[in-house]
Amino acid sequence: MMFQERFLTKRVDNSPLVVFRVFFGLLIALEAWGAIATGWVRRAFIEPEFTFHFIGFNFLQPLPGNGMYYYFAFMGSLGILIMLGYKYRLAIVGYATLWTSVYLMQKTSYNNHYYLLMLLLWIMCFLPAAKNFSLDAKRNPSIKKNSMPNWVNIFIILQLWMVYTYASVAKLYPDWLNGRALEILMLGKKDFWLIGEGLQSHTVHLVIAYVGILFDGLVVPALLWKRTRKYALLFSIIFHIANSIIFHIGIFPFLSLAFILFFYPPQTVHSVFLKKWKTFYQGDEREKKVSKWGFALAGIYLLFQLILPLRHWFIKDNVLWTEEGHRLSWRMMLRTKGGYINFMAEDKNTGERFRIPHKQYLSIKQQRTMPSKPDMIWQMAQFLKREYQEKGKDISIYANGAIYINGGFYQPFIDAQVDLTQVQWSPFKHSPWILPSGDYFKASKNKKP
Repeated sequence: MMFQERFLTKRVDNSPLVVFRVFFGLLIALEAWGAIATGWVRRAFIEPEFTFHFIGFNFLQPLPGNGMYYYFAFMGSLGILIMLGYKYRLAIVGYATLWTSVYLMQKTSYNNHYYLLMLLLWIMCFLPAAKNFSLDAKRNPSIKKNSMPNWVNIFIILQLWMVYTYASVAKLYPDWLNGRALEILMLGKKDFWLIGEGLQSHTVHLVIAYVGILFDGLVVPALLWKRTRKYALLFSIIFHIANSIIFHIGIFPFLSLAFILFFYPPQTVHSVFLKKWKTFYQGDEREKKVSKWGFALAGIYLLFQLILPLRHWFIKDNVLWTEEGHRLSWRMMLRTKGGYINFMAEDKNTGERFRIPHKQYLSIKQQRTMPSKPDMIWQMAQFLKREYQEKGKDISIYANGAIYINGGFYQPFIDAQVDLTQVQWSPFKHSPWILPSGDYFKASKNKKP
């Protein structure tokens, strides 16, 4: 109870939150409009005949024709409303709903940053981010406040700490520590102006590998400690700008920098950004209405976020091989995978076996991604079965394929004797039709000559 009164319900100046709202709204508007401008919407939703949705969310389908262009354009407009703090609650819930639907209706372009954005959007729905420096507060002064409960800062910092910590721990595997994973990742950057050749150096690979581990593991504690905060800020700027230039990962580097607002004293944020716009809160109040259910739900959410990334440790075989437990676990840019897959059908009435030309249903990116993702292979089999059922054929579907990881040799991946239309997919347990990795990760056996 003492901790709750002293830290959670204590009211503090809300400058970090309202300034973050402005940056956040601008960035998510750019994310939505940028998805149109860069062709991402076209590649992810317009071109594909079939989209790999998250299993169980097949009711979420892209809008027909050019509908997804209007969808993303509207999301961008909501981002501007969030930035301005106009009809904030309606705008943030709207963007969160639309983005969550985008996230769940396709996973060919899966990205941990998209998942983080989904979480942040829903978190922002419950925060008093438009109580000041907003059009809502200007139009309705009765809602205007200069303070917020301190649990807002604590909650956001805990969420970030988990993201960064799991990202650091995930890098502690041989191909990252010896620079092999970075070597493969950097091959595609060879033609970059000025830095391309330098990125091919093994020494550079090792430096990036270990800096990545140390940065992710230490940046939150370093920002929390006053004596190291300014150095952590400087290094964060360098680190995230470099990531943006090298990896082209959209708004995430800039969003990460915006989060630093929550690590600085509210006085500092106020004096830098809002000195002319709002009064600084210097009171010593506590929240008058404390919802025990609210704190309980927040605790359950954080506990879930703490446990969910650990699930792959309880699933058979190596997550780098099976992908089971990879998503939603902050396993960021850890490996390069590729492979091939063939689908064979057997007519249940005639016994005839024939190969299915599955690529005709897929975009180029889907063709590259699907062979190394077992859940997508399973989804493809279900889709093909439905296609042939519509043609009056009842078929069994078998797959055979192989994959490689971080430039290794191809190794068989799928049990070709299993009818994939007769098995179920579970996100929390191993699918036995995924062949074991065996000694794939041992020594040099998996390295190409």
